[in-house]
Amino acid sequence: MAKTKELSKDTRNKIVDLHQVGKTESAIGKQLGLKKSTVGAIIRKWKTYKTTDNLPRSGAPRKISPRGVKMITRTVSKNPRTTRGDLVNDLQRAGTKVTKPTISNTLRRQGLKSCRARRVPLLKPVHVQARLKFAREHLDDPDEDWENVIWSDETKIELFGKNSAFFVLQTRRVELHPKNTIPTVKHRGGNIMLWGCFSAKGPGRLIRVKERMNGAMYREILSEKLLPSARALKMKRGWVFQHDNDPKHTARATKEWLRKKHFKVLEWPSQSPDLNPIENLWRELKV
Repeated sequence: MAKTKELSKDTRNKIVDLHQVGKTESAIGKQLGLKKSTVGAIIRKWKTYKTTDNLPRSGAPRKISPRGVKMITRTVSKNPRTTRGDLVNDLQRAGTKVTKPTISNTLRRQGLKSCRARRVPLLKPVHVQARLKFAREHLDDPDEDWENVIWSDETKIELFGKNSAFFVLQTRRVELHPKNTIPTVKHRGGNIMLWGCFSAKGPGRLIRVKERMNGAMYREILSEKLLPSARALKMKRGWVFQHDNDPKHTARATKEWLRKKHFKVLEWPSQSPDLNPIENLWRELKV
């Protein structure tokens, strides 16, 4: 990328001379075909240092021009999966030869850093429309309505496995100390399945599911854990129950059970675990 052409010393001196005879920055700019900001910068420099010569610069000049920086940020904005190698090649084709560390420094100065892409549910168009419909229907709901909701979900906690990965600050001498290690077992064993619920008033009952859950077991959990949770949390009359669209939850027998118990169930869009605030509670528990 070609850098902005530097003004000659004669031009800089001419700007100062015109300023000294009383001409404004705008008038000088029009006369010399320069931007007002450029004229102002030269005049301020002369007032401060009494010279128009180039001052000593600290460090090596940056290899990537402002125009090149804009090109990099524009490319990354369009395609966040662009690699440093891709950007090196793009700049090289434009006439600027740089290294990957230079690209990294430029990206960091622009507030861009490499992060692990988050995993999110695969959304089909029908899911997107359902989520948008849910958001629009509840956009103006008052806080009191959400405070009257009991949120529920199941989760699996792996005591030995990917969920137990974490980072530690240590020196090499103590890298094998028990507090700096993660125990492992064969075949990634040691996980437990939980069902729980909570509301704005606090956590409800938590139960460990020891067998494969089916519809009958789910209804038994609701009877033994959800109703006592609602009483313990002192939920207002007409409180709303939330669960997702798991087949056990949407089975005909489960819907009939909920109807007989006069439960108000929050209509929930499919593929929307990220909308359920209980996911934040599960994370706290896992940590």
